[in-house]
Amino acid sequence: MIVVVGHGDLTVPTLELVQAELKDRLGRLTEDVGGLVRAGAGLPLTFGRAARAAGRRLVVLLPTVRSVPAVLPEPDRSATAELLMLAEHVRLLGFDPTDRDACITADERLVATGRKILAVWDGSPTDGRDATAHLVAYARARGIPVEVVWPYGAERTWRQPG
Repeated sequence: MIVVVGHGDLTVPTLELVQAELKDRLGRLTEDVGGLVRAGAGLPLTFGRAARAAGRRLVVLLPTVRSVPAVLPEPDRSATAELLMLAEHVRLLGFDPTDRDACITADERLVATGRKILAVWDGSPTDGRDATAHLVAYARARGIPVEVVWPYGAERTWRQPG
């Protein structure tokens, strides 16, 4: 499976650029491989749309609490509804979607199952808001190939102090 990780604070125009880039990259793959993404708004939904537009299977990881699907914060709810419609399969994983550390641990598990990682990343370091650099390092430490996707003109809504 191809897994996507990346910044959670991408602008709407950037999500559109990323969706086109992801669709392009997925469409060029010769092997029959699907996409795997954790349920949520922003990049997860963008990846789901790109995967389906490229004719790829999509598996969505849905958080659970005590084996029951977790209540997601808005706007993740409506995005997850669309992702579930796009998905061929849904996998359940026990973690609290409102807990940052639990989400990072879930993302690590997601990355560990990937054959390739597409990282929508501007190269910034991990901080208290964003763990993209950590997830890229995590994948690379396990020998999982990582491709960085950062289209020309891409922006984040939050910028690191410079």
